Amino acid sequence: MRSEPTTADMQQLDNQLCFAVYSASLAMTRLYKPLLEKLNLTYPQYIVMLALWEQDGVMVSELGERVSLDSGTLTPLLKRLESSGYVARVRDVADERRVRVTLTATGRKLKARAAAVPGCLMAATQCSVSELVALTQQLQALRDRIKAA
Repeated sequence: MRSEPTTADMQQLDNQLCFAVYSASLAMTRLYKPLLEKLNLTYPQYIVMLALWEQDGVMVSELGERVSLDSGTLTPLLKRLESSGYVARVRDVADERRVRVTLTATGRKLKARAAAVPGCLMAATQCSVSELVALTQQLQALRDRIKAA
């Protein structure tokens, strides 16, 4: 039986949860890069498109909250998606300070072209669907606990 890790053990890079999450995120982004280049998307743009494919016509503030991006990051990202013809930004008639983001026909069609991306991820991870679902749920729970702390 192993004893509890020592302070010295916990200060080793490979024992750091933050490094495991960070390095896994980098590896994931590298995996997505060639897949998303075919769609003319960066990884953050892909995340925004996923959110819009789930719920179209949302306010920029709601979208930022959903994808965990601040307006300083989200606004230029949306401008690039708009110039690519995937989304349109329209000022709200009731309150011109608010901007609604809607998919264009091209943006809606892109969803079908992006359908192969999750399968490529599964193949690369060599995980079953149930393993990926469980891992995703664990990471979401961890994220939520960290946010609440």
